[in-house]
Amino acid sequence: MNIEHFLNYFPALLKGSVLTLELTVVSVVCGMILGLFLALGRLSKNKVLDKICWTYIWLFRGTPLLMQIFFIYYALPLIYRPLTLDQMPAAFIALSLNSAAYLAEIIRAAIQSIDKGQMEAAKALGMGYGQAMQKVIVPQSYRRLIPPVGNEFIALLKDSALVSVIGMTELMRTTSVMANSSGDASIYIPAAILYLMLTTLFTYVFDKFEKKYSVYE
Repeated sequence: MNIEHFLNYFPALLKGSVLTLELTVVSVVCGMILGLFLALGRLSKNKVLDKICWTYIWLFRGTPLLMQIFFIYYALPLIYRPLTLDQMPAAFIALSLNSAAYLAEIIRAAIQSIDKGQMEAAKALGMGYGQAMQKVIVPQSYRRLIPPVGNEFIALLKDSALVSVIGMTELMRTTSVMANSSGDASIYIPAAILYLMLTTLFTYVFDKFEKKYSVYE
């Protein structure tokens, strides 16, 4: 690939990279929110709620992300027509639901790593279980989440390439279309470099956060 071809390809690749980044950030944020509720459900003394959350996590961790994307985009409309989704929301939903299952276990482990004496101390101050979790236990678990959440973010950044199968023009899809239309397979080289730049950047960012805020040395 010469420099002229690269300059011609770069704007489209950059646009695809931005969409890849948007997919990842939004999916991880939504996954964190849903994952928190799933983790609290798993820790709940309510056996029914615990089983429901366990089933969700088991289902989404036990099936391929690619299958989940296909199911949400292709199968749901066949089951119930009003559930037809465009590519963008289908991709966001699939990645968010999948991410939530993994983040739920990460959050649950972080919460359980807090010394039990913290809960006992909170109860001694007159707090109920829910209040203690909200004001004492969960806030302390945040710092323990930095390393595993960083790993999940990087993994999802790469896995987001799977949404190309439903026509999402993120970085992978953009690269494939341009390679097929131009007959120039070398387009995959700058695309791979962009993926490496993104993963390296966020690895660096999470390493900095870990050194500054994590409880682990």
